[in-house]
Formats: sequence, C-alpha cells, structure tokens
Amino acid sequence: MRFTDFLKATVMTSAAAATVLAVLTGFAAGRADDTLLVPFSAAWWVAAGGIGVLLGRRADTSPPIARLLADARSTNSLPEVSPARVLLNRLWPLLVCTVAAGAAALWLPQIAAIAAGFAIIWALSWRRQDAAVTAIEGRDGVRYYVERTSPMSAIRLLRTPGFRTSAWEQLEEERTAH
Repeated sequence: MRFTDFLKATVMTSAAAATVLAVLTGFAAGRADDTLLVPFSAAWWVAAGGIGVLLGRRADTSPPIARLLADARSTNSLPEVSPARVLLNRLWPLLVCTVAAGAAALWLPQIAAIAAGFAIIWALSWRRQDAAVTAIEGRDGVRYYVERTSPMSAIRLLRTPGFRTSAWEQLEEERTAH
C-alpha cells in the first residue's frame, strides 16, 4: 500500500472513530438522562478540534514521518499490495481503543467522549501529511510503500523508483504562498 494512501486512510479512520464514539456518547447520555455530559463533551470536542488544527497546521512532514522516509529501505520491485491487511496490521491499536471506549460507554459514557476528542486531535493533526509526502515523492522521483511487518513492530517503509515530476514545483509554490 502506498504510504500516502495509508496516511489518508489513517485520517479517515480516525475521523470515523471519533464520529462513532461521539454518537455512542450521545446515546449513552440520553439513556442515562445525563444533561451535562453532551455540553461538556461538545466543549471538549471543540477544544480537541482546535488542538488538532494547531498541531496539523504546517505543510511539511512531521519529524516522525521525516524519520520514516529517511530510513526507508530502497528496492527496485513493487511490494505486495494488500491494503486491507496493511490497514488492519498498522491501525489495530485505533480499532482496539475505539471498541474498548465504545464498550465502556455502556457504563461510563465519559470515556467514549474523551476518546472521541483524542481521535479528533489525531485526525486533524495528520490531515496534511499525505500532501507533504506526495511533494517529497514528486521532488525526489520515488514512491514510498508500507512494508509488511509484524503488527507489534514499528512501521517501516520501502522506497521504489518513481517519476520525477514538475508538479512538485507547483506544490512548493502553493505551499510557500500560503
């Protein structure tokens, strides 16, 4: 799976987890007849949105992603493409946390509300990383793929030859114009 696609899927999955947890919070608050939970949760979600926007405001890669790109192993062949396996293999912690927080919402809906806020932060803080990696790929003429590893090991990338594009110059001009 291309790394840029993985980053997009991570953002969308985090946003989906936040949505599911927010809905569960609303249902649990209604069932418990808790009139304060939803307003306090909404305030937390707005604050989390602000934090996520602040963390994700820069257009360049974050230091962890820059390290991943720098440490990518070079290869001349395309890796096996199995997006579902890669997503499950790499995003299982998000799935486990979402299911656990959703289950805990049956007894303590505050847990789902808090977890939704953290999923909002995660989604918003990573929202521009795929564009930054795409710009690097265009500039350097390479493509980055997620390497198949154990679910318990750190993520690793493969660097394959790509096509150097002049589009990266346009991306750089647009990025510096903002």
